[in-house]
Amino acid sequence: MSIAFMKEPDGEVFDDLPDRPVSPHRNLVTPEGLAMIDAEITRLHAEMTHAQEAADRSATARANRDLRYWQARRASAELVPAMPDKTKVHFGSAVTIRYEDGRQVTFRIVGEDEADPAKGTISYVSPMGRALTSKEVGEVVSAGAGEVEVVKID
Repeated sequence: MSIAFMKEPDGEVFDDLPDRPVSPHRNLVTPEGLAMIDAEITRLHAEMTHAQEAADRSATARANRDLRYWQARRASAELVPAMPDKTKVHFGSAVTIRYEDGRQVTFRIVGEDEADPAKGTISYVSPMGRALTSKEVGEVVSAGAGEVEVVKID
């Protein structure tokens, strides 16, 4: 039997965990996104040290897997500085859209690891991010079953 399938007495498997999948898209990041990656690497180094000191093999394996992911993302990061052009939506733009029912929502177009729609950020490779890129105020784009109008670009 392969040692990868051997269990410790408490039933946990401690072999290296498989790597987290890395997106095939360019790893564009905002300055805030790059800082987030650096902070995550720092946090994971501390987590790994703590897990190793505690001889927690499961936590060490998780921290090691996550650290490999974030180090790969840091190595492939392409910093995109803020663009002064506010006439078109681009990476890093905050864009306010109006739905057909009159609701307005503002999203910032960011990198994949930074995206969190609940916090107002969407990935540049998401369907909405792609639809909005290069649009100007007043343009209408498809969004799901309906349409949205670009009303403001910051």
